Amino acid sequence: MDAAIAQKVQSWLDGAFDEETKQGIREQQQQQPDELADAFYRNLEFGTGGLRGIMGIGTNRMNKYTVGMATQGYANYLKQSFSGTEVRVAIAHDSRNNSRFFAETVANVFGANGIKVFLFESLRPTPELSFAIRHLGCQGGVVCTASHNPKEYNGYKAYWVDGGQLVPPHDKNVITEVEKIASVEDVKWSGGESNITLIGTEVDEAYRKMVKGLSVYPEAIAAQKDLKIVYTSIHGTGIKMVPDVLADFGFTNVTIVDEQATPDGNFPTVVYPNPEESEAMSIGLKKAQELDADILCGTDPDADRVGIGVKDHKGRWVLLNGNQTAVLAFNYMMESRREKGIAGANDMVVKTIVTTNMIDEIAAGLNVKCYNVLTGFKWIAELIRSKEGQEQYIIGGEESYGLMIGDQIRDKDAVSAVALLCEMAAYEKNKGRSLYQKLIDLYVQYGCYREHLISITKKGMNGQQEIAEMMERFRSNPPQTLAGSPVAQLLDYQKQVATELASGATTPISLPKSNVLQFVLADGSKISARPSGTEPKIKFYFSVKEPLPSAERFDDVYASLDEKIQTIVRELAL
Repeated sequence: MDAAIAQKVQSWLDGAFDEETKQGIREQQQQQPDELADAFYRNLEFGTGGLRGIMGIGTNRMNKYTVGMATQGYANYLKQSFSGTEVRVAIAHDSRNNSRFFAETVANVFGANGIKVFLFESLRPTPELSFAIRHLGCQGGVVCTASHNPKEYNGYKAYWVDGGQLVPPHDKNVITEVEKIASVEDVKWSGGESNITLIGTEVDEAYRKMVKGLSVYPEAIAAQKDLKIVYTSIHGTGIKMVPDVLADFGFTNVTIVDEQATPDGNFPTVVYPNPEESEAMSIGLKKAQELDADILCGTDPDADRVGIGVKDHKGRWVLLNGNQTAVLAFNYMMESRREKGIAGANDMVVKTIVTTNMIDEIAAGLNVKCYNVLTGFKWIAELIRSKEGQEQYIIGGEESYGLMIGDQIRDKDAVSAVALLCEMAAYEKNKGRSLYQKLIDLYVQYGCYREHLISITKKGMNGQQEIAEMMERFRSNPPQTLAGSPVAQLLDYQKQVATELASGATTPISLPKSNVLQFVLADGSKISARPSGTEPKIKFYFSVKEPLPSAERFDDVYASLDEKIQTIVRELAL
């Protein structure tokens, strides 16, 4: 074992850690030395969104000590930032193993630092935590979740006074304070239990009332109240809120996927508890087929991501990707508000730079301002904050199955998204068509877009280095042509520069620095490369487009776009 790693291991054996932890280290020294080295070779990084990692013993793992040290640093920063006032935080957790333990650990550390803590009595969706921060007048918050990651993972998302995740300068400032916590002895572990208040029903009711207020066409639901809805919570927190919200909206024919209804951090029916994965939605899809349902909705463990299944133009059940779902949701919120006469001249929508440009086209067609931000809903939340009093935020979203409707929450919210997607299905059924037929109609109007995502995982100590080398290779030697179309522009968000490859001319990119590269082809196609901020992955996003002369040509054009994407993938040697 590397000497530096061995020294860190010994510091835990000699330090103020519990005996169970020390015994676990001794056992790994004898039986799993490589696993022990991976657990200590670095400190689990408190990134701009918080912590996320595999649970276990060690500095590179999610455990009581790494969570406690992170919370002490965050508590110190909150007290500095809001000195002279009572600092209040809200804390929630999902269904993962140890999430309740971590949430209580966080609550105890905040309480011991004299901070007023509102701790949810049991598991709750992440978006409700964002809502609670604003509802209870808190300065910050934490939710213990690893979202859609495999069962071995857990995490810690930190929030600010606006209910959004940390953005500059607070993200880096909190990181600085966390890094100052050199030892578990620097953490105030207990002594402030009287500062902790359990919350539940009152916040639930306020949140549900807020979501109900997002409905645009309740009369469509009244006409289609028996719309056949199948819902799966994939063993997560959505079961606490989604069925109630659907009832609030007026839907009476909701079938819960019983096999996945019980919150369970082992996620026994899936490999990845992620509605992006067809395998995670397969049980729900089978149920929807059996019932001849109108729509299938599934949410991830902390209920911030939503996936949907619908019948396509030939009556076959299909799962929509995140871009397709976002296109339908954005269009509905803009188009229906205009139909209802409630659209405003200052309405705005927000999407991320790797999300389909079809949304930009729809917004332009409906004369609504569309902003593009970096990946992550914290950037959408920050834009809302910066435009408050000037522009009216309607909806935001990203391709990774996230939507945020209305501005009273500041993070992606699958609970309200499920309700609005079901309202959309009722609205379209009232007009005698399906959501998929509506999607094809939009393709005819704005052009047929096809998107694809490839995620490449690089685990272990060398994984991050391999990802960095891959990005540098594309950055320094970008492709000149892809699928027969010249690469017209290279957008480098790390260097904040857009380069025209033919002329070498450059223009600045105004967004904050981020390790993202985009290749824009002469035919309008867009390929993006982005290392994940929460997992040892690099993601490649593909978006291609062709005109669609008529709905009857859809299958041919879609197949052509698929072929084009596969050609680009081969040429990039992914």
